[in-house]
Amino acid sequence: MGITVGHTRWRRFGVMMGIVIALAAALVLLTAKGVLAVSFAISGMPFTITSPRLHGLGFEQFAVLDEMAPDSPNAGSDGGQKVLIVSAINTAELYGLCQAISLGGTNLVIRAGSEQNPVTAERLVVDSDLIQGNAEFSKIDIGQDASTLTRVPGVTGGLGVFGQQAEEVTIRNLRQNNYATTAVTFRLPNLWMGFDERGC
Repeated sequence: MGITVGHTRWRRFGVMMGIVIALAAALVLLTAKGVLAVSFAISGMPFTITSPRLHGLGFEQFAVLDEMAPDSPNAGSDGGQKVLIVSAINTAELYGLCQAISLGGTNLVIRAGSEQNPVTAERLVVDSDLIQGNAEFSKIDIGQDASTLTRVPGVTGGLGVFGQQAEEVTIRNLRQNNYATTAVTFRLPNLWMGFDERGC
């Protein structure tokens, strides 16, 4: 009785690997261009953002339900879910930036940018539960279905969710309590990172 020895069909294997690599490359490219939204489990640890002035072209805002990783120690009484406000800006400039994460007794702080050399971001998306400041909007649409927003390419909310969008936004004395931030590019001139009891 003969024994058949298995062998790999290298041509078929090569074709399949080529398809997988092409799909992976396409996903990376689409994400880099901001066509696909990047989703991740939030840590549940909030961080503070402040800026003397934010200016953005292309603005969207809507609500979202973010989730923490299973069995997160930060889940608390809400079961690891947070209803948050998504603020998306197509191109943003922050004329001075401070970010602080409370670590109990001290803060991990990032400072960058200035009035002369702002922090810049493309396709900036921030998930917050508190936003404060003096805001001015240009050509704003309030009450639009979040699934039909168009000011930030590739970023939309859920069908039937309340949304708003504007052509331009300026917020002075900005303060946010955030749980997540994503951006296609994020440039931080004169970056400083360290521990500071003061925070932002």
